[in-house]
Amino acid sequence: MPKPIRGKLGDVMRDVAQMTDDEWLDAFVSQWALLADLSFSDLVLWKPASQEGDVFHCTAQVRPVTGPTALEEDIIGETIEFEPDHQVTVAFMSREIAETSDNALGAGIPVDVWAIPVLRHDHVIAVIERHTNQMGMRATGALEENFLEAAEILTQMLMRGEFPLVTPSDKALAPRAADGVLRVQPDGVISYASPNAVTGFRRLGAVGDIEGEHFRDLTRQLRASVESMGQTVEADLDGRLTLEFDVEARGASMRFVLLPLWLEYTSAGMLVLCRDTTDLRRRDRMLVTKDATIREIHHRVKNNLQTVAALLRMQSRRLSSPEGKEALRDAMRRVSSIAMVHETLSYSLGEAVAFDDVCDKILDMVGDLAASHGTVKARRHGSFGVVPAAMATSLSMVVTELCQNAIEHGMDSSSGTVEVLPERVGDLLTIRIADHGHGLPADFQLGRQTSLGLAIISTLIKDLHGSLAIENRPDGPGAVATIVIPVPPVVA
Repeated sequence: MPKPIRGKLGDVMRDVAQMTDDEWLDAFVSQWALLADLSFSDLVLWKPASQEGDVFHCTAQVRPVTGPTALEEDIIGETIEFEPDHQVTVAFMSREIAETSDNALGAGIPVDVWAIPVLRHDHVIAVIERHTNQMGMRATGALEENFLEAAEILTQMLMRGEFPLVTPSDKALAPRAADGVLRVQPDGVISYASPNAVTGFRRLGAVGDIEGEHFRDLTRQLRASVESMGQTVEADLDGRLTLEFDVEARGASMRFVLLPLWLEYTSAGMLVLCRDTTDLRRRDRMLVTKDATIREIHHRVKNNLQTVAALLRMQSRRLSSPEGKEALRDAMRRVSSIAMVHETLSYSLGEAVAFDDVCDKILDMVGDLAASHGTVKARRHGSFGVVPAAMATSLSMVVTELCQNAIEHGMDSSSGTVEVLPERVGDLLTIRIADHGHGLPADFQLGRQTSLGLAIISTLIKDLHGSLAIENRPDGPGAVATIVIPVPPVVA
């Protein structure tokens, strides 16, 4: 009888046992490429439509990377209906593997087909059909023999509902059989190492033959701190499994995934998948360095702009001319709005900006700076959504200038409320900035003004390929500016 399963592996097995049948099949499909590669075969998942097993639906399909496909066309969505002699139906009813005669022809290609019943909680939940293209089968060697032996053990585990064990934490780095395979016997000795696995160990600094070495001792030599993962490899071989870990040495990196192999009553050792991740890790470090550099640049630009705004504030205090003071205050407000965008970008890794936060900071600043007396409340209702970083600075300047105009001209810098009402529909962003002031003069016509603020607004909106309209509010006193800007799709 197998040893009692304890520790992490025991916890994993209990979690797997608590899965629903559909969840378990999803977990299997996430890992079944391993079985396809080891058996040099295409795999097809057939799910019964009922407990009677008279109708089956094909819900998934995978091809091997280690050999030629036996199924040129996708068959997902196809159905087997009321065919009692079909091997899938036979496997479902008999609970045993059903196979075709050797080298039966499929589309003119000699193909071996196995139908493997999958049992959970004493009932068949699916049938895995395995198609092997015999025309392109490789000459039998050590690799092929070990792959097929491991595939046979995994097939028996699959029939008993013991495979898969767990989904890898990082599928992008998860090794496949073609990346490197070690066959480890129950005593921990490596009985076979694929050429790619040997190459990876050499990059880590291993010398001598890999085959015949003790896996635990060899791994410990390459990285003395491998046991700091929380469990020792020796304990893994004893049934308490560390499912995946990384080893880095001599500037190289390898990811290992350990899969226990079980015969019906005894351990068959482990299958160790390994992948040389040196280049991937190097690219990751380069990307992290690049992201950190970009963030630091935005942070420094923000600090420099804030310094410029502080200098303008100090300079305005030394002026006696009201017009000069007001001009410097306007310049300080514009510089501060740009600084807010760079502050947001310093915390973002992507090329997108969640503009609601930027707008809220602008409204707080505008309300504080624009009202020379009284109290101005600037509020946002609605959401800008995510906008490209390239247009965030121009959009912040537009919002700043329009809010400033509403306070200075619409309310004569006295108390009041300014509302910013963004609305996003598809790729169009509509922004309405409304005040409750005395409204526009009767002879107002956009484009005839000479103010610097409106000149800045017009230029920026033109650069954003948008439109601007300013008119009196139809629902009461005050004016409203409406901007419509196309926003290209962006990934947040």
